[in-house]
Amino acid sequence: MNTTKLIGIGLLVLGAILLYFGFNATSSPAEELGEAFTGKYSNETMMYLIGGGVAAVAGLFMVLRKG
Repeated sequence: MNTTKLIGIGLLVLGAILLYFGFNATSSPAEELGEAFTGKYSNETMMYLIGGGVAAVAGLFMVLRKG
């Protein structure tokens, strides 16, 4: 297994962890209250979700790429 695939696996795991924390944060009482008034999630929650998604996609790309 080469270095690129190992980094890809690491990014995939990191992305999954960030998405987990992001989805948990969306269901917290404070977050639900803020979303009810503003219609959007807090910046911190959005960073977890966006960062996790980007890391997971990048990691998946690195793992599945041939070469």
